[in-house]
Amino acid sequence: MSRAISKIAPDWWDYMTLDKDILDDAAKLTPEDMLGLSREGFKVVFYDSLEEFYCAEALEYIEAWQQSTPDNPVGVCGPIGPTEQLPLVARIVNSIGLNLGDSHFWGMDEWVIDGKVVPEDHPLSFERTNHELCFDRIRPELAMPDTHQHHPGVDPSEYIASWEGVRCAVMQGGQGDVKHWAFNDPFKREGEYKDNPPTPEQYLQLSTRIVDLHPATIMQNARTSGGGKVDIVPSRAVTVGPVQTWKAEKVSIWQAGAHDNPFGQRLTTLMIGKKIPDSAVPMSLLALHPNVQFNFYRGGIGTCEVEMH
Repeated sequence: MSRAISKIAPDWWDYMTLDKDILDDAAKLTPEDMLGLSREGFKVVFYDSLEEFYCAEALEYIEAWQQSTPDNPVGVCGPIGPTEQLPLVARIVNSIGLNLGDSHFWGMDEWVIDGKVVPEDHPLSFERTNHELCFDRIRPELAMPDTHQHHPGVDPSEYIASWEGVRCAVMQGGQGDVKHWAFNDPFKREGEYKDNPPTPEQYLQLSTRIVDLHPATIMQNARTSGGGKVDIVPSRAVTVGPVQTWKAEKVSIWQAGAHDNPFGQRLTTLMIGKKIPDSAVPMSLLALHPNVQFNFYRGGIGTCEVEMH
């Protein structure tokens, strides 16, 4: 039977093309049901305050970098979205005197305009945001060398090579409206994928690359970062791929309720917990990763009850 057409972007694959039973089952989940979807390889964690939530997220950076030595360098792959953890990371590094000389960091993604990565003076630059909110706040004698900070470019070969010989202890991320991690968006509904999206196995072969962004991703970034100005949000980006994601020992997704909505948070929890990978919902492919943790701010989980405004 042919799959449904998306209500929000008919020329794309996305979660609206799933079987309705999956959508309905996700909407019914209570917070307790979500916790109950934890299994070996997938852990669901709740935090009762935003302070605890972002402190725990920041500590993942610290605990990873504390493992790093000259003979066994360790890195973190981190997001822009959320960003609230970044100043906390710098403050903790300075407070405990953690020397980052042997540590590494990978930025997850960056915007692309006219075939070039946006410069750091672009208002939405991810690289600048990482510097301003975190790395520029760390005391010089503790600072991570510039050569240990890796950001993807339109030619991603150097970035891809940087994953060799350095252990990625954790890859963090948020979840967007289209249920992606980084900018691993669903595919357009065209060519060989007109009638069916890529299989999970096909999608997981993707490395760091330039991608076209789903309309929901563009709208979300306008909402969360641009005050609603859709015109300033690029339609392409370069993003860390599943190949690199599977090099991370742990994938840790942080959901405070500010990016995706109550339904989206439930849907991917259900699909990963019950091992229902589908590339129309890229986050669901983490069902195939051996160590995934979903972190929720309890106050941001909400409900899927109808409430008119």
